[in-house]
Amino acid sequence: MHKDIIFPNLGIHLHNVGKGISIFGFEIAFYGMIIGLAILLGIFIAAFEAKRTRQNPENYFDLAIVGVIFGIIGARLYYVIFSWSMYKGNLLSIFNLRQGGLAIYGGVIAAAITVIVFSQRRGLYAPRVFDTITISLVNGQMLGRWGNFFNREAFGEYTNSKLAMQLPMDAVRLSDVTDKMREHIVKIDGVRYIQVHPTFLYESLWCLMIVIVLVVYRKHKKYEGELLLMYLFGYGLGRFWIEGLRTDQLLLPGIHWPVSQVLAFLVVVISGYFLVHNRKHHKRMQYIKSRKKLEERPERPEGVKKPSKNERIFSGKSH
Repeated sequence: MHKDIIFPNLGIHLHNVGKGISIFGFEIAFYGMIIGLAILLGIFIAAFEAKRTRQNPENYFDLAIVGVIFGIIGARLYYVIFSWSMYKGNLLSIFNLRQGGLAIYGGVIAAAITVIVFSQRRGLYAPRVFDTITISLVNGQMLGRWGNFFNREAFGEYTNSKLAMQLPMDAVRLSDVTDKMREHIVKIDGVRYIQVHPTFLYESLWCLMIVIVLVVYRKHKKYEGELLLMYLFGYGLGRFWIEGLRTDQLLLPGIHWPVSQVLAFLVVVISGYFLVHNRKHHKRMQYIKSRKKLEERPERPEGVKKPSKNERIFSGKSH
């Protein structure tokens, strides 16, 4: 398999880009390493946000344990369900994650259910928990897309745009190669390359913009759950567009519509409605809806300076 990746219109030629490294004969995929890094950073970002908003970070370390497990299970199940033809002949391959095959929507849905159940059991206010982990989630998606880069997957249709990417034919799944790509195959040093949209890069950059917006706005939010709604609306918009470019779409059985595009549309409509509605009525909304079983805020040790006015300290009162 040829390993070069080229961005011809940017003048970038990456030589010998592997899919992983070998340690004592054991292959470790970059995909898995990137996912692991994204998870670790996400946990620390959530813990930092918990401290900033005077919550107990231990709750988020506990949530991370179950959230990561069920998030990965949900992401894999979602992918397998809508790509059943790839796995029905070899069921054991379902458990091989080193070659990719995680669907973000499945992970988000599973993680959301986990947060709701966890919050109820701990007596926490779920919208507040969602806001605390939202930046972690988007950051994970931003980094995770680079696993697709190393796997040569999740790319789009042929393009000759400034960001066009060339991949060797023998490095990609043939099922992802369209007739239009075949019409524009180029030969470089005897190697056949397809030229495509680097949709992994589009989504990573889109998520970076969402992270920046959320970080800037988080100290000005009007109610608990607002950051989550902003993320859902922003990500849904970008994913609807990007999914339309991809050639490896997961399709709804029978109607053959891209399932992620349908979900993105629904997410944008629903989250957009609640953003508008809640913005109009936020003065009647509480930051903490119920104080029953609320986590105790750690007392400020003697000698520690008082938090600045820019730090959001939510109370049970309406704002």
